Amino acid sequence: MSVIATPRRVSVRGPGPGAQRRHSRVVRIVIVAGGLIVLWMWWAGVPSTAAATPSALVMTFGELSGMVAAYLVCAQVLLIARIPWFERAVGLDKLVLWHRTLGTTVVLLVVTHVVAMIVGSELLDHSMPWSELLSILNNYPDMLAALLGTAAFIAVGLSSARLLRARLSYEVWYWLHLTTYVAIFLTFLHQLSAGTHFISSPVNRVVWLLLYLGTASAVLTWRFILPTMDAWRHRMRVESVVRENAGTTSVWFAGPHLDELGVRAGNFLLFRFLSWGHLLTAHPYSVSRVPHDGRLRITVGALGNHSALVRELKPGTLVFVEGPFGHFTADRASRERILLVAGGAGIGPVRALAEELTARGLTPVLIYRAHSAGNLALLDELQAMPGLTVIPVVGRRSELGWDPLSPAGLASVIRDLHNWEVFMCGPEGMMLTVEASLRELQVPKRFIHREELSMS
Repeated sequence: MSVIATPRRVSVRGPGPGAQRRHSRVVRIVIVAGGLIVLWMWWAGVPSTAAATPSALVMTFGELSGMVAAYLVCAQVLLIARIPWFERAVGLDKLVLWHRTLGTTVVLLVVTHVVAMIVGSELLDHSMPWSELLSILNNYPDMLAALLGTAAFIAVGLSSARLLRARLSYEVWYWLHLTTYVAIFLTFLHQLSAGTHFISSPVNRVVWLLLYLGTASAVLTWRFILPTMDAWRHRMRVESVVRENAGTTSVWFAGPHLDELGVRAGNFLLFRFLSWGHLLTAHPYSVSRVPHDGRLRITVGALGNHSALVRELKPGTLVFVEGPFGHFTADRASRERILLVAGGAGIGPVRALAEELTARGLTPVLIYRAHSAGNLALLDELQAMPGLTVIPVVGRRSELGWDPLSPAGLASVIRDLHNWEVFMCGPEGMMLTVEASLRELQVPKRFIHREELSMS
């Protein structure tokens, strides 16, 4: 592979990553501040006899874990409630990551709460655990509903575990996660009717009601009402389906008001096709051509049941979209030297990004990784793009005898890579390899941009 010369300097418009980091800190501070308020509510309601006996101490700890879990559930839901400021400030990819992290914490806290309350009651009554569980269900209000809600929380949490998630289809995962809203409702009732910190404190009851009503209002507004209205306004129809190669398909759409969607190169949308096999779920796909003259295109790799069925779509199929989402855009570029790395389905957003960067007068370099020449979708378009240097890297590592994405492989293309900024999109394994190589080549993390093509 030849060494790329240093490109000419061109001014880069758009904000750097500093503003996004500041906004991310603001969101974290707000979440932590809310948690501190919950801790104060708990502490203010702890009786003086809380540590008098082992049973009282365990039950007090159980009440704390339950209150923190209930608060974090609201925080977790708000992170993916599609609140515009959150998404503009932080980026949907990071919000989804925070949502996953909080999900694990919530499940652990919920289990801790249940176990602590049963053990504490068992120590008090000197009974067996299963007898105490039946006693709690019979003697406290709304406990059966809370038990069902807890089971739903645990099921959702387990479905997101890496081992199980890999075995579930997106459709099963999606519908299972919708039960989270039911679980929240079922577990909320017992908090006010049986929680000692709420029964004895009208102020705590009002604060808790406002927290949950505010969360519910945000979800209804930004996840259902406004998206439904926007989806109808920006409804599209499939114009044509193009098979780029054996595993990649491009779909062209046409419709009114597409130019008003605000889609940028590198963004993705949630597509819901009104067609058999697609109707029940909305899937995220990045645009490979931004809206222009009432037309838009996505380029999809056959990675699952839904994406494999995309090539069977018929022209005229009605499509509803939600979005745009994502921060994988040219505005994140703060250096003049740009390296793009793409593989598989990642070529779609990278192709759109390359077009915008070259339109700005930049001269990006694209390393296009594929196992065979037949898998280089959109290659002719990319090679015809003025200002873009395309380097196809074809072949499996076992065939090549080395890894083109290793530090040595990347350095053989660009010697001063530590002075460049990198945007990459493709299979998870490829991106992990590239990111590790870039860090070894002293590329600062803030100049490495990647985004998952996933909402799960």
